Formats: sequence, structure tokens, C-alpha cells
Amino acid sequence: MDLARYAFLAEVAQRGYTPRVDELPLGLVPDHRNVRGDKTPFRDRFKVQAWDRPSSTVASHISKDGHYYIHPDPAQVRSLTVREAARLQTFPDDYFFWGNRTMQYHQVGNAVPPLLAYEIGKKVAEILNA
Repeated sequence: MDLARYAFLAEVAQRGYTPRVDELPLGLVPDHRNVRGDKTPFRDRFKVQAWDRPSSTVASHISKDGHYYIHPDPAQVRSLTVREAARLQTFPDDYFFWGNRTMQYHQVGNAVPPLLAYEIGKKVAEILNA
């Protein structure tokens, strides 16, 4: 069912719309107790990462499910790979992540993005050298 949901969401995202979980067609709604009604938590639990907009914040929760990180190409029907998530975090492609895939997602999601760390470091050095 996730694959059909991902394909549908990626397709409608190409038209600039990402429905919330309670707006999905009935056949694509997850079979959970908490997806219908006024108190539905995480209504935005399915997010397609758009080609032309900033990505969602990459958090280590990506290791548990990729619903917040759906690939924008409807033909691929998947969530982002570790390498794609690392690119969003500005890691160079030759950066090595150790361990199994879950561990690698945790490393990417728990990291300070390298380009952000670099810019912070420049500011700190500027202040210390003043």
C-alpha cells in the first residue's frame, strides 16, 4: 500500500499539491486508528520532496520510516536513499557513513549539515580573531 500511496503523492506533487493524510483517497488511507477526524496527529506525515523547493529537515527518524521523505519522481515510488538524504544535508558524495542502513540514516539525520557547520565556524573564527 505504501508504494501506491507514494506513486499517487509524487504524481500530485508534480502539480504543486501535497495532500494531508486525511485528504487521501479512501483506498490510499493507512489502516490506522488515528488517520481520520479532528484530532489526527501528524496530518502531514507523507511528504514528497519537491525538485524546486527546499527539502524537509532531515531528521534521524528517516531510519524508521521514509514517509516524510518521498522521492519526487512518481516512476521511482520510494523514499530517499541514505545518499540522497546526505546530499540534502550538504555532505559530499564521497563522505563515508559507517554501519547498516539504519545507522547511516541516524548519522545523516543527527548531523549538523557540513555547510552550516562551516559557516558557523567562520563566524566563530571571525569573532575570536576580532
